[in-house]
Amino acid sequence: MRGIPALVLAGWLGLAGQADAQDIVAADYAEPTLAYPHGVLGDEEEWAALMVTVREASGEGTRTYRIPARADMVFEDTAPRLWDITGDGLPEVVAVAAHQRYGAQLVVLGLVGGTIGTIASTPMIGTRFRWLAPVGAADLDGDGHIEIAYVDRPHLAKTLRVWRFTPESFTEIATLTGLTNHRIGEDFITGGLRNCGQGPEMILADARWSRILAVRLGADGLAATPIEAFRGRASVDAQLGCPD
Repeated sequence: MRGIPALVLAGWLGLAGQADAQDIVAADYAEPTLAYPHGVLGDEEEWAALMVTVREASGEGTRTYRIPARADMVFEDTAPRLWDITGDGLPEVVAVAAHQRYGAQLVVLGLVGGTIGTIASTPMIGTRFRWLAPVGAADLDGDGHIEIAYVDRPHLAKTLRVWRFTPESFTEIATLTGLTNHRIGEDFITGGLRNCGQGPEMILADARWSRILAVRLGADGLAATPIEAFRGRASVDAQLGCPD
């Protein structure tokens, strides 16, 4: 398993400069670009920048900072996510970026020493036009650390990957094949996380889009349990809502 130092700025993103900020309150993509014509989300338009809004430390208003992607990268994603990755109760920004030669990677941006920068990232997949689809972030196994889950190449490899964030490292800890959460051309990601009173579960589809599965992380790794037949996005959304 490959580990990446969690608090080293990754370098492929520009920094926003000093942000006298208390916490991140919003994020959005900006500056449409056709520089990476993959089209996995239904069109060939991706994003050249990320806008991050922070609450000032003084508590007197907010400020929005522009985070540019490097010239050979874009944000290839549905929307940035505000997820608590460090476990301090405050959100970081989780995004999917893609390199012109090496494909997608998951990136976590947060406030480090008053600056917005990359605090964790997965390796790029390694090939142009290869993508990943985030699932969610939570303490999936009750060990006190936050894990981030995503499906690596949901149209090809169909592999669920789970990475654990600690103050010292960001490390892949579990994988499971035969799962997916996206079909080519859809502008949304199917499934996500739920907690119906017995701890967090990842809700995904099987590789054939025939069954909805609940996946848990335990001491023995990832285990998938079939729930019901897949009957479109609405059936998955219903499961996310913990039906009786």
